[in-house]
Amino acid sequence: MSINIQIFEIMDKCIFCKIADKEIPAGIVYEDNEIVVFNDVNPQAPVHMLVIPKKHIESLNVVDEYTDAGWILKIFEVIKKVVKEKKLENNGYRVVINCGKDAGQAVGHVHFHILGGRKLSWPPG
Repeated sequence: MSINIQIFEIMDKCIFCKIADKEIPAGIVYEDNEIVVFNDVNPQAPVHMLVIPKKHIESLNVVDEYTDAGWILKIFEVIKKVVKEKKLENNGYRVVINCGKDAGQAVGHVHFHILGGRKLSWPPG
């Protein structure tokens, strides 16, 4: 019975888990044991990267302040690193987390958008 459950879980992976597991190619910008950063396939700015934890977490709504604190801190450290590598820190950039369908969350895996490389307008949507 556990074999069937494992097969179902493997088949039921979200697209971001498949990217993190190298089952789907992506323009990976940064990777370590916990975090992956890759270029968005539908960029909304000259620089548009997605930052994900390798651990599957459905959305910001289910993040636990105690058990998830480590990767949350790590995500912001990684964002700072890739922003510096892309030379966005001087002119500015935006970090966005969409949570839920009405906010535009299209993939059920918590992710952070980094947008930059042009002047960004406000309000965004």
